[in-house]
Amino acid sequence: MVQAYRPTTDEVIAFYDHAVPMINRLVGDNVHLGYWTSPEDPSSVQQATDRLTDMMVGRLGAGPGATVLDLGCGLGAPAVRLARAADVRVTGVATSSVLIGKAQEAARTAGVSDRVGFQVADALSLPFEDSSFDAVLAIESIVHMTDLPRVFGEVSRVLKPGGRIVLTIFFQKEPLQGHAAQVVEAYRRLSLNGELLLPEDFPPLLRTAGLHQVEFLDITRQTMRHHREMIANVEKQRFELEELYGTEMVHTFVSVFEDCLAIDEPGYLLLTAERARETAGPV
Repeated sequence: MVQAYRPTTDEVIAFYDHAVPMINRLVGDNVHLGYWTSPEDPSSVQQATDRLTDMMVGRLGAGPGATVLDLGCGLGAPAVRLARAADVRVTGVATSSVLIGKAQEAARTAGVSDRVGFQVADALSLPFEDSSFDAVLAIESIVHMTDLPRVFGEVSRVLKPGGRIVLTIFFQKEPLQGHAAQVVEAYRRLSLNGELLLPEDFPPLLRTAGLHQVEFLDITRQTMRHHREMIANVEKQRFELEELYGTEMVHTFVSVFEDCLAIDEPGYLLLTAERARETAGPV
């Protein structure tokens, strides 16, 4: 089955401009999946999503005084958490002005506005000079971007030599056909995801942008529980959610995530890549 759907920037902006109440109701202040260490892990969704943020922050390699770009900053919680954990300066960007407003409010409330700032910007044309950042954090944001070569090219451009990008993204663990392909296509449309790549697609895509893959970590097993938690939260609040978003939308949301759980797709990837270091020429 050919994945023909490609979300537009306007669709993504409109979605996040109106989805904040649902996000807060279902997952709190993190707009990404959670990481549970085992089936018996008693962590809440908030604790699990914070854990994934911490795993990514630890891979950035950003020391005191470093500058970090949060590409697709959501509601600002990861940027605030990063600023509190390390003596770094964070710039968060998103295409939704609603998300940026909420992120700025989160930074003010946390008392880190002197080190954390947010602005509306498009990942396809970042408003920053070359080699502006020591690291880039992209938690479940590149999933919405359809021109990945251009996105990674922009990331490479604004990264300093030797700088890292740490990201999470959905992917296909293997080529899908029939019912499985239909389930993933329904998920992509519901979540406004671009084309899902296969594991072997990432290294050449990164190399073309001047990046090399440092780590490819399949964390599907540790994050798939997030879908079950969201379904449970929907059922607890079904009446209120149907009043806000309509019966059909709520039904579609639950059925799509139930189907994804049944086939264990799409996969979820934590990827770390590094911009090539500059080498001295011949003497």
